[in-house]
Amino acid sequence: MATRRLGVGETLGALNAALGPGSTVWIKETRARHLRSRDFLAPHRALQARFDDGQVPEHLLHVLACLQGPGVAPVLRCAPTPAGLSLQLQRPAVFERVLSAVAAYATPASPALPGQRVLLHCPALRSSACALRLSQLRTVLVADHLARALRAHGVCVRLVPAVQDPHMLTFLQQLRVDWPAAPERASSHTLRSHALEELTSAHDGRTLSPGILGRLCLKELVEEQGRTAGYDPNLNNCLVTEDLLSVLAELQEALWHWPEDSHPGLAGAPDTGTDSCLVVHVVSCEEEFQQQKLDLLWRKLVDKAPLRQKHLICGPVKVTGAPGPLMTAPEYYKFRHAQVCKASALKHGGDLAQDPGWTEIFGVLSVATIKFEMLSTAPQSQLFLALADNISTKGTKSGTFVMYNCARLTTLFESYKCSTEQGLYPTFPPVSSLDFSLLHDEGEWLLLFNNILPFPDLLSQTAMLDCTAPGLHITAHTEMMCKFLVQLSMDFSSYYNRVHILGEPRPHRFGQMFVRLQLLRAVREVLHTGLAMLGIPPLSHI
Repeated sequence: MATRRLGVGETLGALNAALGPGSTVWIKETRARHLRSRDFLAPHRALQARFDDGQVPEHLLHVLACLQGPGVAPVLRCAPTPAGLSLQLQRPAVFERVLSAVAAYATPASPALPGQRVLLHCPALRSSACALRLSQLRTVLVADHLARALRAHGVCVRLVPAVQDPHMLTFLQQLRVDWPAAPERASSHTLRSHALEELTSAHDGRTLSPGILGRLCLKELVEEQGRTAGYDPNLNNCLVTEDLLSVLAELQEALWHWPEDSHPGLAGAPDTGTDSCLVVHVVSCEEEFQQQKLDLLWRKLVDKAPLRQKHLICGPVKVTGAPGPLMTAPEYYKFRHAQVCKASALKHGGDLAQDPGWTEIFGVLSVATIKFEMLSTAPQSQLFLALADNISTKGTKSGTFVMYNCARLTTLFESYKCSTEQGLYPTFPPVSSLDFSLLHDEGEWLLLFNNILPFPDLLSQTAMLDCTAPGLHITAHTEMMCKFLVQLSMDFSSYYNRVHILGEPRPHRFGQMFVRLQLLRAVREVLHTGLAMLGIPPLSHI
């Protein structure tokens, strides 16, 4: 039996290749009503564009029915239907292949090339914690999630700036944002000398304010980059300050000297080549103009400035139901934390906020609520926060709903463990001895086909940065993980509410119980991996 991990992408690729050259025809089904009869469909209209009258030749139907290849799921049947060409997989065989190698489906489908480096720059972290705006908080959470996704993909990531404000560090720890700290700024002496040389001809003799070195014309550099690059046409002059040079010095230092644990062979090596590193500035739309100035100033003052600088612009954050006119990020955290405490008190009774055992749980639930709110919308789009909405485990779109189902999974396996210790159930048998044909509920196939099987592809997509596209701006898919985890939780909740996993301890039922537990082990592995990409630890109870 082939041992390579099955993949949705590999299966779709093989299906399209089997029909010969041409545009993509096959689609993966996701809706429960369609999955009752098929797993993949080649729509009739797409077939009409490829074949006369949409009729697929008989020999190609035979090829599809016998389709094999690396990562290709085994096919049960392929037949014409009114909707098009329908294909169903050998589901027991797919269950067996996937659930016999659970860990393999919690890793990215296509690891990064060796030595790939990304420097993530989040200017918002240079402000003080008490002044951090919600739009800036959004950039911090996007950068943190992107860094985790890239590292899971095998990319070497450097985070800038190193945070100096102790209050900001404390706030980031509350949010479970993993960001480096530094006691002092990088030296900007060399950059200052270069800047003064450039500024000499532009200085008109007027007295400059303290900290300001002069003005630098950027218009020529903007024109060199071309209109298609995406720089603001109003970028003419830049007021060069000591603070601005300190920022550039830190960026340059980070670019040239990578930490020892970042990647073998790269640590501390200044000659690894700035051209091989992608610099991504993660900024709010309000700060975009200033960041473009910094980008151009870097190019103008430093001979070996990175050629590949991209700007990930996060859209504005619009708030309704806020207690005040301008809510800061720490105020937002306190507001959501209070709502979490109140919701738990209503559910369990008493003032749990004073219970040390619940302190960690409330902190995690608050972080989950905030991160799912901030990251479930594509970063480039405008984000709407409805703060008046109550926190509840019943709503199916929130972080608390995901954490509630995470806790349900933990409780399930703890119950099985306790029952095993009491002698009610036998110990879990080897996976190779399980009968996966006992998994025939449609909810079980939904969990595997829509959630576990595609997860490696999702991990790769969340780390995808198209740095080859022309222009200044870049897009990221940081919303995909939150949406995936919500859908996974909905599918699991629906299945768990309907199917009794740990039944009465009767030997003739143990076989089905074990395969269901193995399926839910895979669900738990995927769920925990997805939460780790968001910096959210799993909970055992809520």
